[in-house]
Amino acid sequence: MTHDPRPALLSAALEAAARGWHVFPLRPGGKPPALHGEQSCPRTGDCAHGHLKWEQRATTHPDRIRAAWSRAPFNVGIATGPSGLLVVDLDVPKDKSSSDAPGGAATFGALCERAGHAVPDTYRVRTASGGEHLYFTAPAGIRLANTAGTVARSVDTRAWGGYVVAVGSTTPAGAYEPLCAPVAAPLPSWLQTILLPASKPAQAPSGAIAGQSQRYADVALANETRNVATAQQGEREGSLFRAARALGRFVAWGDLPRHVVEQALQEAGQGAGLSAAECRSTLRSALDWSITHNTGRRQAA
Repeated sequence: MTHDPRPALLSAALEAAARGWHVFPLRPGGKPPALHGEQSCPRTGDCAHGHLKWEQRATTHPDRIRAAWSRAPFNVGIATGPSGLLVVDLDVPKDKSSSDAPGGAATFGALCERAGHAVPDTYRVRTASGGEHLYFTAPAGIRLANTAGTVARSVDTRAWGGYVVAVGSTTPAGAYEPLCAPVAAPLPSWLQTILLPASKPAQAPSGAIAGQSQRYADVALANETRNVATAQQGEREGSLFRAARALGRFVAWGDLPRHVVEQALQEAGQGAGLSAAECRSTLRSALDWSITHNTGRRQAA
């Protein structure tokens, strides 16, 4: 007699929905959405007034969930944005040949230590690949987006525009299983600070002379240094990270020497209460990323 996995998957979908998490079907045994795409949209039902994507069609309604999972043994996807979730994805190293490459759990743990906090105790799931998902409730009134490597290497996040595979789902690589803490904790404020988009520094208008560009850079340096120096406890690491990200573009453009930025932010971070080692580590990673991603100056239209 062939085992029918649909009851267990339906139960997993209903359990997630009971938590207030919006679910939708994923392909049986896989992770891609099982819903139709725009080109094949029948323009009926939910899509009667136009095509709706998986994030818009995810639901907590038990009857809709039962109807969907009666059709096939779909895996369960959780649309993180509508569910009010921010999920931290701690990935395993992609390069299996290198045993020295740190995984997401290790780099996230090191980040928490530098921020002066323990790894948060929250609802946690082991993924099929051996990584972990840490679930947090997103702050009200703030729309967080997905990130890849913003927090740390091998650490991604899923919020609006993203989804995760729920507990109870199975892929050829394995099953998604709960690890600990039945309740999703609020997103820590220090982590929220890192995830918020970096403020865009003032940009010189098209054709600005070098002296004008330098003045913009000097103003940005003074503002960001002040933000770090006045950051409250629990927000200092994130404030330093964001300041370095914002100023790194001026280093890339040649408006500020890197050593000037590092010295100013190092002094501000230590003055705010961070250790010298914490400042150096945060500054190195944030500046490296920003310089790499801002090789070309953007001119105002």
